[in-house]
Amino acid sequence: MIDFPPTKSLLKKTRQSKFKNVVGALVKEARLDRRAPVSQEDFSGRLARVGVHISQTGIFKLEARERYVMDYEVLAISRVLRVPLSWLYGIKE
Repeated sequence: MIDFPPTKSLLKKTRQSKFKNVVGALVKEARLDRRAPVSQEDFSGRLARVGVHISQTGIFKLEARERYVMDYEVLAISRVLRVPLSWLYGIKE
């Protein structure tokens, strides 16, 4: 007998908000609020150099909060932009 996955109505719903991440707006702010602002394309290249591959389109969607962000991506973004990880999550210390 073939075991089919549960129907769509039984799957967990993860879309309770129209946004897919909480860091997008602050990533954009950090990227642009530099002595020399960094383009999305350049930012994508800097992330690739540390092993995280997000295209320019992916950066755009991330900043617009239309893309989910993995924890290791947030860590790399924090390092590349030289901002505290807690700052990207909106935690004021």
